[in-house]
Amino acid sequence: MAADNNTVSFKTAPGFCPDCGSILPLLGDKGNVSCYSCKRSWGHEVFGDMAMTYTIPFKSRSFYSRAKETDDNDQGDDGPIVERGCPQCQNEKMSYITLQLRSADEGQTVFYTCTKCKFKETENS
Repeated sequence: MAADNNTVSFKTAPGFCPDCGSILPLLGDKGNVSCYSCKRSWGHEVFGDMAMTYTIPFKSRSFYSRAKETDDNDQGDDGPIVERGCPQCQNEKMSYITLQLRSADEGQTVFYTCTKCKFKETENS
């Protein structure tokens, strides 16, 4: 830390305020950012060469059409397939998904869907 004309300056990593050392918010609309603590405004250079990139992978459309054509896979419309009797049509295969709908110290809710007639039922585990 060096003192110069009543100002304090830090040698900081990119993304931190060089005056007070606080973490800086992301760039604003005009390419500037203001420190929440000392209220000083900085340009994009305060972030250095911090590059943020996002990659969102997508599968090709042919992947989804191939999956629908094959009935022998282990995935149904609503998730994995298990051997469970459907109370409506007596089919022996149902797909399921699970959700945590109740508080964290209680079990999850399982939603079953018949692979034949699409009858749905729930089970609280």
